[in-house]
Amino acid sequence: QVQLVESGGGLVQAGGSLRLSCAASGSTFNSYAMGWFRQAPGKEREFVAAVSWSGGSTYHADSVKGRFTISRDKTKNTVYLQMNSLKPEDTAVYYCAIDFTPYSYIASRSGAEYDYWGQGTQVTVSS
Repeated sequence: QVQLVESGGGLVQAGGSLRLSCAASGSTFNSYAMGWFRQAPGKEREFVAAVSWSGGSTYHADSVKGRFTISRDKTKNTVYLQMNSLKPEDTAVYYCAIDFTPYSYIASRSGAEYDYWGQGTQVTVSS
């Protein structure tokens, strides 16, 4: 059974850092793109970052570019989201997701392209 488990969320002051992890189990995920999305209260889910199956291509939303970095460790079946210079507007539940299209050349910014989602981890940034 496929499982994506996010961790690393928490409460942090503005300007601080957190690293989110998404551990995958139940299958081999190294052939698939993975992404991070977030949803704040009362808002729609939005794209944050994505990484191609190879790890060679990464994509970041303009709102987090230069502050957040997505990466993956294939030996650990884990995707990370390093978040620096956090702002109160980054407060949201963060979800990782996997696109079960094997060896895709791109990692989509659209949540509709992702097939399986984790349960999310809360990130709260205080001002």
